[in-house]
Amino acid sequence: MSGVEAAVAAAVRAAAASSATAVVVAVAVGDREQVRCFGRTGRGRATACTPDTVFELGSVSKTFTALLLSAMAAGGELALPEPVERLLPADWPAVAVRSGGPVRLLHLATHTSGLPRLPPGLLASALPTWGGNPYAAFGEEELRAALARTTVRATPGSRYRYSNYGVGLLGRALAERAGLPYGELLARRVLAPLGLGATTCAPNAAGRAVGHRHGRALPPWRIPGLPGAGAVRASGADLLRYLRAHLDGHPAGLAAALREVRRPRLRLPGSGDELCLVWNRRRSGGRELYFHSGGTRGFTAFAGFSPQESVAVAALANAGPVLNGRFVQAGYEVLRAAGRRA
Repeated sequence: MSGVEAAVAAAVRAAAASSATAVVVAVAVGDREQVRCFGRTGRGRATACTPDTVFELGSVSKTFTALLLSAMAAGGELALPEPVERLLPADWPAVAVRSGGPVRLLHLATHTSGLPRLPPGLLASALPTWGGNPYAAFGEEELRAALARTTVRATPGSRYRYSNYGVGLLGRALAERAGLPYGELLARRVLAPLGLGATTCAPNAAGRAVGHRHGRALPPWRIPGLPGAGAVRASGADLLRYLRAHLDGHPAGLAAALREVRRPRLRLPGSGDELCLVWNRRRSGGRELYFHSGGTRGFTAFAGFSPQESVAVAALANAGPVLNGRFVQAGYEVLRAAGRRA
């Protein structure tokens, strides 16, 4: 068994251990690609998993928001150093900043805004549905209320702190500048140009797998107030196509944006890794590995690519992350193995 095959097998075992019934591992090396599918989209007599089966991406959605930001900047609609409050409605509360400031779009895309991981008030509103979907009841009014309660104590840009709130707010700001809902804006500016026909923010996407947590089937993930942080879902074939665009720089209309999301912006504390626009970058054996993972209550996702060997890997499972779960690490190992093979 080759290193790539062994790594794929390990990913499938890790997904099965977390109660997944459907797994897709898609690998591209140069001009060659393979989308390997395992299992069925749900329990019982569900449909067999295929390259077009749609999975929730969770925080891998943030990379789509970063590309949308980069595309709008390349088109002159905004600038990365622009304060986020300039993009939001005039009657919305502004984030209070204790020192320095303001919070800029670049800060949101690099987790250096100083915003907390979750918006104020989300945990309290989420308690009734915490086991299923803590974001379902967090909509526009809740986001406005959260902004009014938010105080940034560290100088924006001075400290890394991973924030769903921050990237979700970025997605909302981009939508406001364009005058379109986030999902429609993403479809027009990113998904359609890349030919990602099975990628969407719609919860009831056609051909979707059923998510599971500890063996229990869950309804589709909904994140109405912060879609830019985790609302995207895609098939394995689409996600691989998306990653290959980061390698090839095509289509031409997104070439500049695809280059910019790969540019390192800061070094992560306590690590040799760097952060680009949302993407993590790691140097390993003379190679550069870009990667991000994500999870909803019912799905886990890994996406990564390596430009030197023209390698891309997407790994998707229809089971939510579990304590001591190995699926994300297994996806990363597929990326490493595919690079060695190249």
